[in-house]
Amino acid sequence: MSLMAELNRKALGLGVPLSVHLDVTYRCNERCEHCYLEHDGENELTTAEIRNFLGQFAEAGVFFLTISGGEPLLRRDCFEIIAFARELGFNIKLKTNAVLIREKEARRLRELGIEQVQVSIYSHKPEVHDAITKLPGSLSRSLNGVRLMRAAGLKVTLANVLMRSNSADFAGVQQLAAETGAHYTVDPTITPMLNGDTAVLGLRLNSDELRAVFHDERLIQDAADFCAPPGPVDDAIREGIPCSAGHSACYVSPWGEVYPCVQFPLPCGDLRQQSFSEIWRNSAQLAEVRSIRAKDLTTCSSCSHLGTCTRCPGLAFMEGSMRGPSSADCEKSFVRTGITTAGMLADHSHSWHRTSRAQLVQIRL
Repeated sequence: MSLMAELNRKALGLGVPLSVHLDVTYRCNERCEHCYLEHDGENELTTAEIRNFLGQFAEAGVFFLTISGGEPLLRRDCFEIIAFARELGFNIKLKTNAVLIREKEARRLRELGIEQVQVSIYSHKPEVHDAITKLPGSLSRSLNGVRLMRAAGLKVTLANVLMRSNSADFAGVQQLAAETGAHYTVDPTITPMLNGDTAVLGLRLNSDELRAVFHDERLIQDAADFCAPPGPVDDAIREGIPCSAGHSACYVSPWGEVYPCVQFPLPCGDLRQQSFSEIWRNSAQLAEVRSIRAKDLTTCSSCSHLGTCTRCPGLAFMEGSMRGPSSADCEKSFVRTGITTAGMLADHSHSWHRTSRAQLVQIRL
């Protein structure tokens, strides 16, 4: 068993929140067409509040900390926050578009001992990337930031979100990663906005485009194995948890709201009203999330893909039930393997319902 697998196993067994994703702002200098956030900076956490909450995370046992946004570097105190988090011993991953990274910033991040920096790059073509970000010159500026961070000795990942407008450009982004010495990841997941608006889902790859991605060995190592029929579903799989969200990981918004995951908009507490440990231990919503095992899923429990599906409980929640299927993940399993899913057999709707965030939080399961 790998060290990470062992850490996760122990964290699950002890009920320790091993990792926290903290968005320090929703403000951003880009306006990406697929973004799920509203870029409101009103009433966001103060520096003092964030320092206080970071201390609470450390006391609760958090080790991995993702600092993101919005664009986190728009906060003037971003480096102060990172420095304090490092003093507390967190392993830090920073998500930034790198537009604001110059030599000074790259050098400071290296001095602070950031574990990894993730930068979203959508295409090697400026006209495609910049059309997605809606910021002229953003590809050039982001890549300059990437090169400066690599020169400073930082580990950098180019994250390539695939959608209809850039689906043909992944090889070019891979080449950029190779040229800069960065790692490359690809993700075809487009999620609804946190306010319930589903218009962005029209940007998703269609089935044929997804199939091409999943069967392309330039993108998927050992694509033949990845696309093989699912194996048998045993008791260990049935007793397994759907994902780490709410079990050993959680998300905190720029207002101190706690959720199981950034893609799982179920409010579980407010750090401005309760301590992190109180929320983690006593939240009724988190208890509900933690009670669910694969065997409890209303449709997926009978699916042959149960052990291999990438089903996201947050996306399922936004479709109506955290115990139900995620139509996007049903489609991924089907186009990957060619084998129909239980959700498809149950004639589960593949269209998202327009649901406001206020309605989402009132869903009773």
